[in-house]
Amino acid sequence: MKKMISGFLAAAMTISLASTAAFADGEILSTGPNGETATPATELSLTDEEIEQVKAGNYTAAISFHYGGNDWSTAQQQGLKDTFATLGIEVTAVTDADFSAEKQVSDLETIMAKEPDVLVSIPTDATSTADAYRRVAESGTKIVFMDNVPNGFVAGDNYVSCVSADNYGNGVIAADLIGEALGGEGKIGVIYYDVDFFVTNQRLEAFETEMAEKYPGIEIVSKLGFQDENGCDVVADAMITQHPDVQAIFAHWDIPCEGVLSALRAAGRSDIKLSTIDLGNNIAKEIAAGNVLGLGAQLPYDQGVAEAMLCAYALLGKEAPAYVAVPAKRVEQSNLLEAYEDVYHTEAPDSIKDALPE
Repeated sequence: MKKMISGFLAAAMTISLASTAAFADGEILSTGPNGETATPATELSLTDEEIEQVKAGNYTAAISFHYGGNDWSTAQQQGLKDTFATLGIEVTAVTDADFSAEKQVSDLETIMAKEPDVLVSIPTDATSTADAYRRVAESGTKIVFMDNVPNGFVAGDNYVSCVSADNYGNGVIAADLIGEALGGEGKIGVIYYDVDFFVTNQRLEAFETEMAEKYPGIEIVSKLGFQDENGCDVVADAMITQHPDVQAIFAHWDIPCEGVLSALRAAGRSDIKLSTIDLGNNIAKEIAAGNVLGLGAQLPYDQGVAEAMLCAYALLGKEAPAYVAVPAKRVEQSNLLEAYEDVYHTEAPDSIKDALPE
């Protein structure tokens, strides 16, 4: 039987079949940027012969993030680098656009000077970066997108594939955590990313749909947007000042949730329950301590593995699915340590373990 690498089994890598536990939460609910049905990442595979063929090509890769320095991008970058190393693909550039479309366009120009064979990237803005990505595609560099696709791009024509977490599924999980904690009755607030961004749009749609359909006794009494993830303490303070009867808040991802938690502490409102998406280390500690109900987690390391594998598909001329996804994972205090290993492929640090109740 030919040995194969997949999103969960790779020669000379730390991924093993044991990590399939991370994928036990059910079906993928998200669709792709152009409405595509998701192909599960478990269906991607490369034989030994294909791996050797890619290695023989001495290919190079570049990675362009919308922003970096956070736990999600760090884990995804590690999954990419580990898999590229297995495939003998050299990573020649990693850029961080700091949420600036203008900077990302400049980053892409810098990357193209290196003439990489493949590019893995997440556009900061689907409209304003489209021309820059089109130039990349026209140069012959194969593109695999993370989460978002530029406007007007067609899989198999302008790019290879898009890989995402099940962001719709994660929104459902975040809603269920609050709905269950409130017993299906109460008043809540939503603090959301007020930018047209595909994956965050899916999360918000899922949260609101699940809440309306499954928990009709819960009313969203306040919905406030943000564009700066570091300013969510101010947004949360405004929400609880205007609506002191709010019993729970959904924050769009972990860093905004940290700001919300800070505001609640300053106001002495530890009674307000929180849910979010993305298992960052700081929020993991707050879940351990009981200060956050839980969250829907992405699997960024495995997403990086899938993206690198799809680059190999392109280099081999192997047909690739248009949209690939890894499933959502429900995380709460009871399964925190197990979930952390599923997300990051390493044990939780002592700071998180020590925050758990005895």
